[in-house]
Amino acid sequence: MTVKEYNKAVEEYSDGVYRFILKNLRDGDRASDVVQDSFEKLWMHVAEIDYKVARSWLFTTAYNQMIDMLRRESKMVLTGEHNDRELYYEGSYTDLSEVLNQALARLPEQQRSVIMLRDYEGYSYKEIGEITGMSEAQVKISIYRGRMELKRYIGTIEAVV
Repeated sequence: MTVKEYNKAVEEYSDGVYRFILKNLRDGDRASDVVQDSFEKLWMHVAEIDYKVARSWLFTTAYNQMIDMLRRESKMVLTGEHNDRELYYEGSYTDLSEVLNQALARLPEQQRSVIMLRDYEGYSYKEIGEITGMSEAQVKISIYRGRMELKRYIGTIEAVV
């Protein structure tokens, strides 16, 4: 496929792929991410793929990426019981460190510890594992889950500033 054909594929198929994924995910941001990743993969394989099969290739790739995203999200487990209203910060602060400290205080001890070691102290995953007695994979998972909880609580930076 040539660059001209790739650009034509973007113009012709991006809306259709987006609508297809949006119908399934019901989230515009995640659907946009899947479509963008699909076109990126098409670009990475532009020399190998013929323009005639680009449409079906894009839909197949987007569908598989959506399934992978859903599987990753279904494996995420929230720790502890909590009220959904408590997950979102709705106030207005100008002191970002205060908001971040409040969010960190809400995390389970293990997640708070590994995030502090990684983001505040700069330790590597291996070093954090040695410090906490966790495997490197457990450290990564705990940091990821903690960051997701922080993101969920704080929301967007515009809400904080």
